[in-house]
Parts: sequence; C-alpha cells; structure tokens
Amino acid sequence: MTSPRRTFAIISHPDAGKTTLTEKLLYVGGAIHLAGEVKARGANRRARSDWMKIEQQRGISVTSSVMTFEKDGVTFNLLDTPGHEDFSEDTYRTLTAVDSAVMVIDAARGIESQTRKLFEVCRLRSVPIITFVNKVDREGRSAFELLDEIADVLALDVAPMTWPVGMGGTFEGVLDLKRWSISRPEGDSRTFQGKVDAEPILPDEVREEVELAQAGYAEFDAEAYRNGDLTPVYFGSALKDFGPAELIAALAQYAPPPRAQPAEPAPIGPEEKEVTGFVFKVQANMDPQHRDRIAFMRLCSGTFKRGMKLTPTGHGKPIAVHSPILFFAQDREIADEAYPGDIIGIPNHGTLRVGDTLSERAAVRFTGLPNFAPEILRRVALKDPTKTKQLRKALDDMAEEGVTQVFYPEIGSNWIIGVVGQLQLDVLISRLEAEYKVAAGLEPAPFETARWISSDDAAALKEFVEINRSALAKDRDGNPVFLAKSAWEVGYVADRYPKVKFAATRER
Repeated sequence: MTSPRRTFAIISHPDAGKTTLTEKLLYVGGAIHLAGEVKARGANRRARSDWMKIEQQRGISVTSSVMTFEKDGVTFNLLDTPGHEDFSEDTYRTLTAVDSAVMVIDAARGIESQTRKLFEVCRLRSVPIITFVNKVDREGRSAFELLDEIADVLALDVAPMTWPVGMGGTFEGVLDLKRWSISRPEGDSRTFQGKVDAEPILPDEVREEVELAQAGYAEFDAEAYRNGDLTPVYFGSALKDFGPAELIAALAQYAPPPRAQPAEPAPIGPEEKEVTGFVFKVQANMDPQHRDRIAFMRLCSGTFKRGMKLTPTGHGKPIAVHSPILFFAQDREIADEAYPGDIIGIPNHGTLRVGDTLSERAAVRFTGLPNFAPEILRRVALKDPTKTKQLRKALDDMAEEGVTQVFYPEIGSNWIIGVVGQLQLDVLISRLEAEYKVAAGLEPAPFETARWISSDDAAALKEFVEINRSALAKDRDGNPVFLAKSAWEVGYVADRYPKVKFAATRER
C-alpha cells in the first residue's frame, strides 16, 4: 500500500516565478481562496509564503517555508525554498527533507546558474524532478530549444507532457499530449478559467511541432523518473493559471511516496514502527508577538502521536512534544498525529538544532546535513555596548537557524560572523533590529574564509593550535576553526601541516 503523502520542494533561479507557482498550487489545492502575486498591490495580497518583513520589501523568499494541503485524498507537503543563491545553504538543507522536487524554469531564460546548482543537490540524493516551464504566455525561447537545453545541461531524458500552442502574442493555450485537449485562455486578462477544448484543431505549425516532439523525445517512464534519470516537462503560466492543476495531478500520480532516509547504522524506511525524524531547519520569531523558535522536523518512520517523548541525538534528554504544529505558511494548527513524510514544527527553546535526529530510542542518526564554510566573514560592532547579552542571544539564535555561523576568536573579543552570500548580511542586520532591537554594524574582518580543523594525531593538532592561536576560533559547538586570510593561505597552511585536516563542510 503506498502512502497518500507527497513531500516535495519547489526549486528555481530567482524570478522564475516560483513563489507565484506555490501560491497557485495552494489555490488549486483549495488551501487559499485568493492567490497573492508577488507583484500585487497592498499588504493583503502579498504572497502567502513570504511573511518576513525583508521578504515583502524585496519580493524574494529568504527562508524556506512549509505548507500542507490536501486534495483528492492525497496530503501534499510543499516546501518553498529561497531561490536567491545567497541562501542556498537553507535550500540545500530543505532538499534533504523532500522526496521529489518541481524545478521551475523561465521560458525566456532557460536554465540559469542557480537552477543548475540546486539540480546538482537533487542529483546527489537522487531526488526525482518534474520540470515546469513557466511564463509561456510571454515571448520566450522555442519549446524545442528549452527541452534540448534541459537534456544537455542536466544530462536528463526529457518527456514533454504538455505543449504550448503559440507563445507570447500568439499564445492560444496549452495542449495536454495525453488527453489531446487544449486549455484555452479567456477574457481580457487571458487567464485559464476552465475552458477546455476537447477536440482541438491545431494550427499546422503547432501540429508539426507536436509530431516532431513525440517522435524525438522519450516517452514518459515512471520508473526512470523515480530513479532521477528522466524528467516530465509541463509548459504553462503560473500567473495565468495554466499548469498548476496538471502539476498537482502529476505529483499525486507519479511522485514517490516517502522514501527511506540515509542514516547510521542503517537507512530507515517509512514502514518501520519506531518514530524517527530529523530537524532540517530551525526558524526563530515566526510569530512577532511571541519570541518563538520552531524546529521543523521531517518524520521518517512510525506514527507520531501528540505528547510523545522523543530523544534528540545531541544531548540525550527525552523531550515531550505537547504541541506539534502543522503549517500553512504563517497559519498553523496543532497536529494530533503525523505520518512518515509529514513536516511538523516542534516549539523549541534552544534545545533542538539543525541536523538533530529525534527518535523513541536514541540509537539512530540521520546523515547528510552539511554545514558549509562561509565565503564572507565580518566582525559585529555594537552601537550600544550595554546590549552585548542581547547580541549574543540573537547571533546564537540565527546560527541555530543556519542563517549565519558565529565564530568566537581565541584572542580578541569581537565575534566574527560568517555567511555564504552578501544578502544574508542584510537580512542579519535587518532582523537584529526588527526582532531583537539591537542596533549593530558590520566591520571588515581580517579573514576571508574558515575551515574546520581536526587530526588523528593529537600532538600535531596541539602544535598547530599553539603556533596559529591568533587565527583560531571556536564555532558555537566548540569545534576548532582556522580563520584564513585567503584561499591561498588555506592551501599553504595545509601543505605545511599534512597531519591536520582542513574541512570546508562539516556534517551537522
């Protein structure tokens, strides 16, 4: 019996229309009654999944959010991820918690750098992908060009499931290749309002295109798709309602139910009785009225019941989960039970961290949630020195979420924060002020990158530490970190100390 759960993420390059598509999927799934566009006017029409102040100002998503909805007996857990590359770390971790992904591509731009990066992450974990080519109601590249690019750049077989009838000014709807019917645009806004032409007469050039496509591209094969070797491609326009309904139907029909997750001592399948799950994200202050912290847990096996005691791997004290939460962006409800594949929120007062495994018997640990070496380091300078305590609390909170990493130098008192991209710094300063009432500035740090150090030879590590004390710091777990002035210095020092390992990623 396959599970009626589909846990999936939406990935794309910024501005490909991912948040608008998320909204429309929720709308088609009956979860919201008025889909907000990112560009619509007025606060009440802001996209439902972007609730943080900085997201609303800039029109981009900066944290992954989780939304659950039900349609035709299937429960969908949708994880919206930030498209902007500066937040790729958050996205990376989110992708560890899903069973499939929808990749959104802009019809005019094709595959962009961030899409490729995220795709590589999916490939690492063999996450199957459905492709959605968005914005076909505007002028864009030809469907053949886009399909060939997906096939070449991502080395995937492509199986077109729908086909655009014209593009931009000549757009006449979307042809469903299976049912052989066309969804037609109506009204001044040229949106899809349910008009389906069951016996369409195709223009000659479109008919030729379709014949060529059916002969030249692969047939859809569910097995190849689930193995991550083939991607079904849907054309549409999220803004004009072409495609979201087909996409939900495809996810329900083809996307894999909850899969086994990599763990030590052995992978854990959803059929196991014991409740296990892992935390892939911690989010602070979702509710501005209360200083709350929520740990997002992906349930991997067993049936979770409210009030259950679960033991985290980190410190081994069981936690009773009294008020687990199911999410609908900012709205939430208490979950009485949850099943494998579900994402539940656990209110958390600093005990749970990203990468923690929770289980009934603390004998397992899920693997594969990385920390990345920061590419930008800055010193934090307080404008009001009496707020040191608040600053430490704020930086700890954000490090727990994975927004930044904090390093405490061995010598000197200024803490150093490390991030993967510049935009994270803006978010950090904006949130310090908005959520913690701490005014702080950032100063250049004398370092450029960081590496975690370890060694099997204790004497070699001790020698290295004594000589390089001025460039050493601890991360918030107390692990030693070497702060380097440049990538060249990392190479140089690594050559001088062959017994010491310098790692750019660390398993959480």
